[in-house]
Order: sequence, then C-alpha cells, then structure tokens
Amino acid sequence: MRLLFRVLTLIVVLLGLVLAVVLYYVANPKLPFYTPAEQVHYLDQWSEQDRQTYYFTPQGTQVKGLRYEWFQALELPFSQQRFASPEYLARFGFLIDPQQKASPNNPGNLPVGFARHQNPGSGEHYLDITCAACHTGELRFKGQALRIDGGTAQHVLPSSVPTLRGGSFGQALVASLTSTYYNPWKFERFARNVLGDAYDAGHQQLRRDFKSSLDTFIKVAWNDTHRGLYPTEEGPGRADAFGRIANATFGDAISASNYRVADAPVDYPQLWNMWTFDWVQWNGSAQQPMARNIGEALGVGATLNFFDSNGQPLQGDARYASSVRVRDLHTIEESLQRLRPPAWPETLFGAIDKPLAAKGRALFTENCAGCHVPPQKLEGERWVQSLHMLPVAVIGTDPNAANNIASHRFDLSALQWDLKELQTMDVKLHPTPKEPLDLSQLSVAKGLAYVTAFVEDRAYREANVTPQEKPQLDGFGLPIGVREKVAYKARPLAGVWATAPFLHNGSVPSIYQLLSPQDERATTFYKGSFEYDPRHLGYRTEAFTNGFLFDTRISGNHNSGHEFRAGERGNGVIGRLLQPQERWALLEYLKVLGGPLEAQLP
Repeated sequence: MRLLFRVLTLIVVLLGLVLAVVLYYVANPKLPFYTPAEQVHYLDQWSEQDRQTYYFTPQGTQVKGLRYEWFQALELPFSQQRFASPEYLARFGFLIDPQQKASPNNPGNLPVGFARHQNPGSGEHYLDITCAACHTGELRFKGQALRIDGGTAQHVLPSSVPTLRGGSFGQALVASLTSTYYNPWKFERFARNVLGDAYDAGHQQLRRDFKSSLDTFIKVAWNDTHRGLYPTEEGPGRADAFGRIANATFGDAISASNYRVADAPVDYPQLWNMWTFDWVQWNGSAQQPMARNIGEALGVGATLNFFDSNGQPLQGDARYASSVRVRDLHTIEESLQRLRPPAWPETLFGAIDKPLAAKGRALFTENCAGCHVPPQKLEGERWVQSLHMLPVAVIGTDPNAANNIASHRFDLSALQWDLKELQTMDVKLHPTPKEPLDLSQLSVAKGLAYVTAFVEDRAYREANVTPQEKPQLDGFGLPIGVREKVAYKARPLAGVWATAPFLHNGSVPSIYQLLSPQDERATTFYKGSFEYDPRHLGYRTEAFTNGFLFDTRISGNHNSGHEFRAGERGNGVIGRLLQPQERWALLEYLKVLGGPLEAQLP
C-alpha cells in the first residue's frame, strides 16, 4: 500500500508540474519582439480625415461584452504591465505609430482598428474591433515603416484555443482576464482604475459583469478546443472568416449540431477599388456592400439573438436586434471608395528600372491580363468590373475555402422562417432555385444572406433609415446577392506589390515565387515579420525569434496552383514557364501598375 501511495503521489506531482508548465506558457505567449520604426510613412492614398475615420469608426462589435475601460485597465498575468499598452499589442502584429497620442477618436491610444461604441440607452463603452484592424498593412525596410491603408494585416487575432506556442491575441487576452478575476490584488487594482470615485458603490457589480464576460470567453475557448473546430492554425494575417462566422451565427446562437470544422484560413484581402467589383469575397459569393459588412461585424462579435427569454424563436418585427451600427458601416464604406491603391515609394524601396518595367508590361499583357484585367461597364453611378472566376479545377489552389463555403450545410429550421416571407426579401440567389429552400440544409452563404437581411431590416428601422436612403446605404441599390461557385476570383493587380503574402490562403510569400513553378516555392517559411523584400516583392521569410512557421503541407495551407511552368494547361498550370529574367521584368512592372509611375514607362 505504501508503494502504491508513493506512486500515486508521484503521478499527482508530475501532473501538477505539467499543468503548471501548460498554464505558464498559455499565460506567456511566445511573441516576436517589437522594435519601433524610426518613422512611419503614409502614402497619398486618401486624406488624413478619411484615414482617421477608417481607423477608429466603430461598427458595433463587442468582443464578448468586454468594456473599453476594462481593456485599458487589464494587466499581464505575471506583472503589472498594461495588456493594452501599444508596445505590447504591437507584438501581436497590431499597428501603432510610435508618434501617436491619445485623441478623441482613440482615447486609449490603441492600435489601428481598436474603437469603442455605446449601445442606445446604455452608458457602457464596449471595445469595438473594426475592419481597419484586419485591412491595414505595414511594410518595414531599413528601419522605416510604410503604412498600407486598406492593405493586408499581419496580426494574430482570432484564436482563443490554448497552445503551448501561444502567440494569439485571443489566447493572451483570456489569460489576462482570468488572472485579473482570480488574483484578488490584480482585481483590486483593476477595479480602482475602472471605477475611480465610484469604487465603493460599483465594486460588486463590476465583478459580476466582468465574470459574465470572462465566462463567455472561456466557453468559446473550451468549445473551439474540445470540438477541434480550427485544426489548421491560422497564424499571422489569416482567419477562416466564413467558418468562424458560421460557427458563431449558426452554432453558438442556434444549435451545437451546426458546428463545422473550419480548416480554410484565408488572407485578409486588400480593399482599394473593391467597391467597383461585381462580386466580392475570395470565392465571389457576396454582392451587396451593407450585407457583406454586417456579416463581417457579426463574425467579429456584434450581438445577435434569435430567440426570446423563453427560448422561442423571435417572429415578425422582433427579428433580429443586434449591436450593428449601419450608419457607421456606411461611413466606412464611403471612405473606402476614396481609397487609392498604394504607389511604389522610390525614396524608400528604390527607383524603378523603367526599361525593365516596359518589358514587364508586354509580358503582363501576354500572360496576366486575360484574368487580371476584367471587363468594365457603367451601371448607374459606378463603373463595375466583372471579375473573372477561376474554378478550383483550373486554378489548382488549395480547395478548402471554396469547397467549405459551397458544401457545408446548416439546420436553421429552429428559427421557423416562413418560406413565402423569404421570397419577398431583398435576397437574390444565383441561380434562382428550382426547388423550395430546405431550411434544414442551408449553405453558409444562403443562411447568412437571410440572417443579414433580417438584421439589416431591423437595424435600418432603429437607425431611422428612410426608403429614399436605403439604396445608398445598401450600396448602389444592390440586392443581397448570393452565389456558390467552387472557384476563386482574379482581382485587378494595382498595388499588388504591397499585399504579400499571396494566393487566397497566404501560402506563397512573394510575387517572385508566385510566378515560379510550385517546386521552386518554399515548402515552409516564417511569418509574422513586417520586414519587406523589395526585390522579390514579399515579406522576408527567414527564421526569427518566436516567428510562426507556415507549413504548406497542411490541409488549408497548400501552395499549389497558379503555376507558370512547362506542361499541359489546367489543374493549376495557367501559363508557360517564365524564365527568371522574365519574372524580374514582370515584378518591375507590377511595382508601377495602376500608379502614377506607369505613365512614365517608355
């Protein structure tokens, strides 16, 4: 018995040590070091007013009930350093300017895309992470930083699934929330910072409200972890947007049977000229700007309830209240219509070799223009670019994103929608279904179209949007168009030099590699650095401290397709083999494509 007791004691001690190690690394994510740039340079993409509007206009997200003042007062688990200090948040890849100061739009002096809002009738300020957080980029070269407004972010935002490697903003935030609540000294400092003179009266209520938010974070983290919903680690600059929106909207809010494995992380796409596209999203599945933006807000944390307090589905005009701010979303959308593609900065990245770029222009016409120069036509008040959609079987890139969006099915019958009512809504399905909709087998695109239609209608009423205003807020009077192609769109390439990495899943680190056969592309490379390579047009990929190792052999990460190589066209081969000197010429032309320097070519 004594031997058995000693063995059991040893096992308990070892388990305790393992748990302690796990908790330590979960609470101390392995983050890259942050070195401030000597200077952040801003291009002439739009006005400073538009930039600030884009950076800090809220859209109605609530980050699981987290208050803005709470976020400002949080400490790291094992120190009194502020979690929300700009230098710490920059280690996750969020963008700050070392010269920035607190302002009325950014009172917490937080990174790009960290805003705040109040709900009607509430005095609380909620942390509101906006589209600017994910769609603003930065390139570093020789100590200088170049801000790319509307570009591709490289932060590690979405995952709250605990890993020993860590590095995720979500995981680190949960760790700080947990340590604040359960460490009485931390919570005492936190409460006094948040409440000030109202400490005595508000302490207990603050603790209850804080615990409610923490419970929501932990519930989501546990759910995502034990269900294995996100097996392909997203890493810097990626999120499985459709998968996360579907799991939040159909799984969290309706039924656990609707959870689906999301193994298709995609890059955050650039936003300039997006308003001229006939269809958006990587798979060209969405049409109306407002519906697209409402779906994005819901995915990032805007509140949404489908059922009343008795668990019964909401009906009629009671459907569906949310925290989405449609007038602010429209303000952001209008600002983006004034955003110009970034122009190559010769003073920072080097002068253009104009004769070589002229050769590249001819090669572009021969090899690229057929897909990346779409036809245009005037529709009402805007010129519309009809983007080419390339079937997965043709383009040959990782199929997970397109397949999941087209094939995953969700049961929304618990919402008790009336099929006749759905037919009267401003939703246009392409092609028009020949059979009645089966609410127990809706795709994510169709399901979200109807959800956003209900949310939009309610939000418009609450924002007093008139019938005369509605077409403008919708976006050019467009319906909520939906289609499901197992394909990816080929977008115009103005400013593409500033949008690394490449392909929809960010699996190719530079344009030079994108123009090369797959066997010449890196199988693994490091992500998370902002250091730019102006020769190959991509981020530098060598190992660095706590960098994220991107492995293209993992499902969802494949770097296949879009190949220029010898052989039969199709199945990923889209053009002839380009010799190295031809690739260099194309790169030189892509630096100036769509910008003012293009007109100077011989």
